[in-house]
Amino acid sequence: MIRQLILTFVLFCSAMFASAQENAELCIGRYFTEEEGKHFLQARLPASPEAWQTRSEQIRRQILRGMELETLPPRPTSTPIVRSRRVMDDYTVENVAFESMPGIYVTGNLYRPLGVQAGYAGVLCPHGHWSDPDGRLREAMQIRCASLARMGAIVFAWDMVGYGEAQQIEHTFPKALKLQTINSIRALDFLLSLPGIDPERIAVTGASGGGTQSFLLTALDNRVKAAAPCVMVSAHFFGGCVCESGMPIHKIGDFQTNNVEIAALAAPRPMLLVSVGGDWTRNTPKVEFPHIQHIYRLYGREHQVESAHFPDEEHDFGPSKRQAVYHFLAEHLALDIRRIQNEGGEIDERFVTLLAPDELRVFDAHNPLPDNALSAQAIISSLQ
Repeated sequence: MIRQLILTFVLFCSAMFASAQENAELCIGRYFTEEEGKHFLQARLPASPEAWQTRSEQIRRQILRGMELETLPPRPTSTPIVRSRRVMDDYTVENVAFESMPGIYVTGNLYRPLGVQAGYAGVLCPHGHWSDPDGRLREAMQIRCASLARMGAIVFAWDMVGYGEAQQIEHTFPKALKLQTINSIRALDFLLSLPGIDPERIAVTGASGGGTQSFLLTALDNRVKAAAPCVMVSAHFFGGCVCESGMPIHKIGDFQTNNVEIAALAAPRPMLLVSVGGDWTRNTPKVEFPHIQHIYRLYGREHQVESAHFPDEEHDFGPSKRQAVYHFLAEHLALDIRRIQNEGGEIDERFVTLLAPDELRVFDAHNPLPDNALSAQAIISSLQ
C-alpha cells in the first residue's frame, strides 16, 4: 500500500512538472540513476577541510540563488496569534499563527512541557506530503510532538503550503520551495523568540518532504544545532515536488549538487540520517552515510553523524523511526527520554491524547483569518 502511495505521488509530481521539465536546470525526482548518484559522490569526495569549505560555500550560494533568497524578505513585526491552550499529560498544546511575510500566515501547533525548567530545548517538526492533506494534524505528528514535549522540549509543528490550514495558495504553485523555506526560517524565528528557549539546543526533524525542509533549513541557518532528516536524503532522488525541486537549487549552468551534499552542510553539527529499504534511501548505509561521515571526519567529528537504517520498512515516520529520533535528540539536546519510557525501558507513546483536527486549528468561524491575508495571486506577486 505504501509503495503504491509513493509511486502515485511520484507520478503525480512528474505530471505536474511536465512543462517545467523543459528547464534543464531543474533536477526532478529520480534525476540520477542509483549508479550515477553513487559515482557523483565518489567524484566529489573532499580531500581536506579546506576543499569541503570551498565546496560547501558554493553549494550554499547555489541554494540561495536557485530559490531566489540571496536577500531574505524582512521579518514581519506583527505579534503571533497563540490561543486555545490545553493541558494534557505532562505537556500542553496551543494553536499558533504568525506572518512569514506581510499577509502570509503560517499555521501550526506549539507543544510545551509542563513544569518550569531553567532552559528549554526547541524542536521544529515539519511534515511531509503523504496521502493525508491534514499535514500537521495527523496522528503521527501529534504523537511525535507530544513525546518530544514530554521529554522537555518546546516543539513547533506547522503546515506546508496548501496543507492543513495553509490554504491561501495551492501547494503546487511554482515557487512553493521559496515560500516554504521562508516559512521554515520564520518558524525558527518564532521558536527562538519564546521565553526560556536555549538557542544552543535547537533541532529540526521531519520525514519525506519534511525531511527535505529539515536538511534545507539546517544547510541555510546555523541556528539549527542538530538535525534528523528521515527517509529523504538520497544520492539519486532529488524530491518529486515543486516544494523540493521546483526551483534550480541543485543545478545552474555547469554547477551540480545533490541532496547528500546539501545535507552534509550540517557538518559538524549533530545529524541523524534515518533510512529504509522500501524507498530511495535504501542505499544509505553504503552510499549516502559513508560520504557524509567522511565530511564529518574532516572536522574530527565523525561521532556527530549517525545512521538508523530499517531495511524491512517503508517510507514513513513510524514508531521505529521516531524511537531512533527520540534517542538522538535526547542525547544532543539534553532531553529526558525516561519521561516516555515504561518500566522496562521501552518507548511508550500511549500517554498521548490525540486531538481532533478541529481542536488544533487556529482559524474557524469565530476566529477567522486576519483581514490582511493575501490572495493567491497577491502571494505570487509578493514572491517575484
